[in-house]
Formats: sequence, structure tokens, C-alpha cells
Amino acid sequence: MGKQDGTGRQVTSASAVDDLTAHLLHVDMDAFFASVELLEHPELVGKPVIVGHPSARSVVTAATYEARRFGVNSAMPMAVALRRCPQAIVLEPHYDRYTKYSGLVMDIFRDVTPLVEVLGIDEAFLDVAGARRLMGTPWQIGTRIRERVFAETGLRCSVGAAATKYVAKLASSRAKPDGLLVIPETETLAFLHPQPISALWGVGAKTAEKLERLGLRTVGDVANIPVEALTRAIGPAMAAHFHALSWGRDPRVVVTEHSEKSIGHERTFETNISDVGELEKEMLRLANAVGVRLRRAGVQARTIALKLRFGDFSTISRSRTLADPTDLGRRIYEEARSLYAESGRVGEPIRLLGVRGEQLTGRVADLGLWDDDGDWREAEQAVDAITAKFGRSLVRPATLLGDDPDRRMPMRGEPT
Repeated sequence: MGKQDGTGRQVTSASAVDDLTAHLLHVDMDAFFASVELLEHPELVGKPVIVGHPSARSVVTAATYEARRFGVNSAMPMAVALRRCPQAIVLEPHYDRYTKYSGLVMDIFRDVTPLVEVLGIDEAFLDVAGARRLMGTPWQIGTRIRERVFAETGLRCSVGAAATKYVAKLASSRAKPDGLLVIPETETLAFLHPQPISALWGVGAKTAEKLERLGLRTVGDVANIPVEALTRAIGPAMAAHFHALSWGRDPRVVVTEHSEKSIGHERTFETNISDVGELEKEMLRLANAVGVRLRRAGVQARTIALKLRFGDFSTISRSRTLADPTDLGRRIYEEARSLYAESGRVGEPIRLLGVRGEQLTGRVADLGLWDDDGDWREAEQAVDAITAKFGRSLVRPATLLGDDPDRRMPMRGEPT
């Protein structure tokens, strides 16, 4: 549980300041969502706090380390989390705050080096090779980043520094919370080989079970088994991947531009819904949210996908590739509704509904007189303009006017 609750923490002291080989940094904010909420509730610092909606069907968005020590983790059903830690204090999430603080933190990173690869709202890779002349060793740079993040935001972060991205990310997880771990290139294997096989990037429960049947318990075990035996157990691609990682080989570099492969939203309902009208209404909301994000990103989707999870927890996905890519919520909705109608399971109680745009491509020019969606395009662009000025809750499709966005569960990945 060291990665989750802070036990087994490893940090580097100032004695490593002369090492220059660990120029790739992975910076990860500590319990980011929970820590942001505690800025508004300083009286709760040091107590078990869970971020999420206090309902039986919701899931944990984040948890403080004090709550994690009771076995509470993100994405866990709230009911399970509260059974494990009944004394936990539940706070509602505020996604606008997370976006704000994420922007502040990423700006700090970019002040250190232009080579920043943002992995998500709360973590990034940095290549600081070019910053060493002005700012010192990786240890000194990592220390400076941590101090500045705390001084300017009140938040804590952990930093891993290594010669490869894989080892840097692993080091930051071992340094949590609020730590810095530097792995010089010459010490990579000494650090890596005692780690459990779960530390290998891409090893899940099923793969771990296959590896353990071969008697493999550590990364070092994977490194020293013949590749042929590994290939017979898990296939050539995974065998080559894990064997390379086990020897510390990772050729990836920091990539400053990241293009999303898909954009989507999904909703878990408080109670299962079988009413087709209600489901289509929710489908419209999700589709509009996807359209907004596509337009903001300047991309369009060639494929529309629908995800349905039923009351018995069975899940199906359906998708359709369009003749022309789109960034319009109405077009996305119509395709999603059609996919639902063709699913063969209309009327069955649904627990989760998701809509996604895939195969993203750069936005093509408007088609003018030949644009079949011209009216909807003008309408949605007008809504975008009003939203940018007054907020997104002011204008909504007439079908959704009866909804109170403050009373509903947020969509996963929903921007605010």
C-alpha cells in the first residue's frame, strides 16, 4: 500500500546533489483534489477526508492519506469507503478549483523548463537538462519546485528524478507524500530490481497472476528469466516490454504537445433508469458536453461511441464512424440515440451512460452553404459565446431546462 497511503516512503537527502544524470523529473501532486478542498477547510487538515458525493451510488473522487490508511482509494464506491472509514468527513468536489490550481502548478513547471509533458490535471514530466546550468542539479531543481509549489499554492507535491521516464514516475510514487527521490543512472537497477512486479508499467492483476505462476515476485526476477519463457507466458509484445523495463530501458522522451485520443463524458445514476425519454434527455446533456470540449480543443470526432452499463453490471459499447467529422452536440446526440435504438436492449434498466467522440482530427473549415448542420452550428456557437461570457448554466437546450445542474451528480470528466 506504499503507493497509496504513504507507508514505505523513500526520499533522497541533500547528499545526492552532485548527480546530473537524473534529468527527467516526474512531479505528482499529493492527494490533489483532497488537498485543494482542505485549502478551504484548514480545520480538517490531519483528519480522514473523502472527496465525493455522499450518496450510495457515488464513488470516491479523492481521499487524504489519513483516509487511505483505512483502505480508502479513489474510484471506490462511497458506501464501501464509509464502511472502511466511518469517521471520514465527506466533502463535495469543486472541479473549477482543481482546474485553477492545476494551471498555477503547470505554470510553475514551465518557469523551470519549457520541456513539460502534462499527463493530467495533477502530474507532469519535466526534462530539466537545460536548466541545470542556471538552477543546479536535479535534486536542487526538484527541491526548488516543491518549495515554490507550496509557497504559491499551499499544496504539496512529490518528485521523482531519474534517467528515464518510467523510473522517474516510479520514484515519485515511492517518495509520496511530500518527498523527493533521485535515482542516479548508475543506481537504476539497484532501485528497480527489488520492486514488486506490480511496479512494472502495464502489469495488472491478471498479468501479475501469470508472472507469479512462473515464480516471479520482483522486477529483478522478471529481468533474469529467459525472454523465451516470458514470451510463452504472456506473449511476445508484453514480454519484450516488461523485459526492457526490468533492465531500466525506456527510450521515451518528454513530449510537450499532447493530443487527446478521445473526448467523452459518462454518468452513473443514483437509481437505475429504464425510461427511454429520461435516458435520451441525459444523452443530450452528455453529447452537448462532448461537443463543447471538442470545440474548445479545436478538434472534431470521426467516430461517436455509446457506453451502456445495465443494472446487472453488464456493459456494452457501440460506435459509428461518420462520413464527416463533427464537433456538434446535436449531431453527436443523434448518433448516440441511434446507437441506443439499435442496441437491442432498449428499455432495460441502465446504471451508467456514456457518450464519447473518438478518432479526433483537426477542425475542418465550415462548409458554408453546403453545411447540413449549419443551423445547429450557428446555435451552438452562439451558446459557446454566451457561456464564455456569463457561464454555462445560463443557456441550455429546452429539453434540459427543467434540470438543476447543482442537484445532479457530475459527469465524469465534466469541465466546470
